[in-house]
Amino acid sequence: MQFDYVIVGGGSAGSTLAARLSEESSVSVCLIEAGGKGDSILVRAPAAVVAMLPGRPKINNWAFETVPQPGLNGRKGYQPRGKGLGGSSAINAMLYVRGHAKDYDEWADLGCDGWNWEAVLPYFKRAENNERGGDNAHGGSGPLQVSNQKSPRPITRAFIEAGQALQIREVADFNAGDNEGIGEYQVTQFHAKDKNGERCSAAAAYLHPVMDRPNLTVLTKAQASRVLFEGKRATGVAYRQGGQDKQVTARREVLLCGGAFNSPQLLQLSGVGRAEDIEPHGIKLVHELPGVGQNLQDHLDFTLAYKSRDRDNFGISLPGSMSLLKHINTWRKSGQGMIATPFAEGAAFLKTDSQLERADIQLHFVISIVDDHARKLHMGHGFSCHVCVLRPKSRGSVGLSSADPMAPPRIDPQFLSDPSDLEVLIKGARKTRQLMQTAPLAGYIDKELFIKDEPDDAALEQHIRARADTIYHPVGTCKMGQDDMAVVDPELKVRGLAGLRVVDASVMPRLVGGNTNAPTIMIAEKAADMIRGHAALAAE
Repeated sequence: MQFDYVIVGGGSAGSTLAARLSEESSVSVCLIEAGGKGDSILVRAPAAVVAMLPGRPKINNWAFETVPQPGLNGRKGYQPRGKGLGGSSAINAMLYVRGHAKDYDEWADLGCDGWNWEAVLPYFKRAENNERGGDNAHGGSGPLQVSNQKSPRPITRAFIEAGQALQIREVADFNAGDNEGIGEYQVTQFHAKDKNGERCSAAAAYLHPVMDRPNLTVLTKAQASRVLFEGKRATGVAYRQGGQDKQVTARREVLLCGGAFNSPQLLQLSGVGRAEDIEPHGIKLVHELPGVGQNLQDHLDFTLAYKSRDRDNFGISLPGSMSLLKHINTWRKSGQGMIATPFAEGAAFLKTDSQLERADIQLHFVISIVDDHARKLHMGHGFSCHVCVLRPKSRGSVGLSSADPMAPPRIDPQFLSDPSDLEVLIKGARKTRQLMQTAPLAGYIDKELFIKDEPDDAALEQHIRARADTIYHPVGTCKMGQDDMAVVDPELKVRGLAGLRVVDASVMPRLVGGNTNAPTIMIAEKAADMIRGHAALAAE
């Protein structure tokens, strides 16, 4: 099979890119995705994420693990990643967050010309169909539906009011450039009547509506094994489907959209990267590129959890089960109720030091007890609050665990390898506990889990090293830039090779101060214009 463009990975970037490139009927596009169609009820019903996230069994989820982390007492971290059309946007909490304007201005300062806030904002807007309509900061007619939450719980309001009692300002829009404050998340959820309350994954937004285009071929349950080269030019992709090895040819370009783990892994399997990462596995070096798999960054997260007598939330009890049945019925009829929840309903972006120019921690307030990515369950009802360091200084890597393309990548985030990350997380945990213990939220607490009394810094450090893990935002492993460690240039072309680009979160040179799904879709929107040779969108 031969196409103009071959896209590897049908996640947030790949779905967006396939839809945009195939808008031009004169070009042919092939999308290769290792998972399924990503349209099951478990994907469509937001609350069903609790069935997919734990990875037991692996439903729409790669369910990767890290190597043992010295900073986390030698524990292996858990790294859920979406497998199926929509990728991680099919199994995430649907939170629509862009980060801070200065995050993108820093990208430009690092050599990523054309990626400052003013340059990327039009692409955020192009993607977005916000329930509140379009304005200077938001789009009102894009494919990605962004909604106010359907039925936030009263306890989430108590969280916001507790913040206000501590002089934290309530914010209605976290996505206009400066996100400091407290409020409710907006979510990637349908607000159109026919699918109201369903998850709006990148596939549901971009790909599923155009699957019948004659110039678009979508191959599911097809896992890429390597990029094919003639000399220094990418010419196609080898993949495995139904136990058979197959190939597809790209006349113009191969576009890697596998994400921060799978894109560097595929490059290394194809002989692109550092010799020491490739040759020990018996793979021939095609192109030396030292940055491949380096610069891994992720948001390390620490969770505080509380038991509560309040049952208007997700919990494990007989009344809770009876209530859940009612909520399922409500959601089926109107898209409302607790089945529509993202779980992480409350948001806060805070400074641990008032002198900072932007928030350095993020809180996710969750209407259930969360322990070990929902893999450890607790009887009864309660709530949790996640706190993460927004701009970590620790850097890790992604490599090969074997030459077998079906084997998982070797993931080493090096959590807490920079001591400043621990300092910020301790300050953040203290700030969060203070917030939890402030009225009216304090009135919901029956008992705090995991932590007793008021721990000193040494005790908090032990808690963090024993329980902290990712909040699912890995980036940076094929970073964009112009320095020696850059893998792609500002047009996302792989340096030193022809016909090959990387378009996903791995190209971020530095992690943004927030969730990564909306920025990844923005990257794909901007890449589509670059690939098509269209002029960059100008800010209105």
